[in-house]
Amino acid sequence: MPTLRFTAKTIDELTIEDERSFRHVALYGDLKEVLRRDRYGFRVLPESSAGRWDRALLLNLTFWGASAGGDVLVEDILPADVVAHAAWHHLAARALADAPGAPLSSDALFFGEAVASAFDVYLVGRLLGHAPRSTFLATQVPAMAESAHEAGLSEGDFDALVQGIASDPDRAFEDLRQLLFDATTSLTACNGADEALAVLGRFDEHRFASLLHHYELSNWVLYARAYARDKGAITQDPRVRAIDGELRRANVPVDWLASQWIEGR
Repeated sequence: MPTLRFTAKTIDELTIEDERSFRHVALYGDLKEVLRRDRYGFRVLPESSAGRWDRALLLNLTFWGASAGGDVLVEDILPADVVAHAAWHHLAARALADAPGAPLSSDALFFGEAVASAFDVYLVGRLLGHAPRSTFLATQVPAMAESAHEAGLSEGDFDALVQGIASDPDRAFEDLRQLLFDATTSLTACNGADEALAVLGRFDEHRFASLLHHYELSNWVLYARAYARDKGAITQDPRVRAIDGELRRANVPVDWLASQWIEGR
């Protein structure tokens, strides 16, 4: 039986879906250009696995480290929001690795994923009212609503949450980024379910607490414990913590990141 291998594709070799919806978000173009300049490689499943969304999902959730390459794709098509997500992962790996391709610390892995995931909410805020027919909104908002409902949030409270995101996408980005980073770094230090439950309870009053389980935090924690440079040990990465502090103090955290990681390259 032949060995299955990915096909490597650059951003220019892929068809980008829903890109028109992002045309008013200047930062999207900057992130896409980062991937183009660096000839960042995405992995496409072989023809024998064509259409295997289940296989792509397993690979993406289990082996998501940025140093290994972009998302696993089932075909030569990439949603525009995944372009931005991959670019933030790539930028985080470049900024926080000791050397190109070197394993990241647990802090660095969580920081990069928190930035990339929180940027999705930033995009929700930017696209609402500007691109109501966006396929990104058509999939992302209902998924968020389902998680919020499971967490006990009413439909009216969810609508208010989304309106708050739309009114200030920058603040929404930073609030969610902090929650994801604080939750995952705290969960990684837990020795069992009792400690983890106590950690989760500390975030119950957070603005985005109802969305916490929208994100695959168990995969984040288990990946860090298996593959991070420190194997999820209870340590802090000074470089990551310094940037985390800068973002918490910044007036517009997204702009601060762009100035340091994109414009300052």
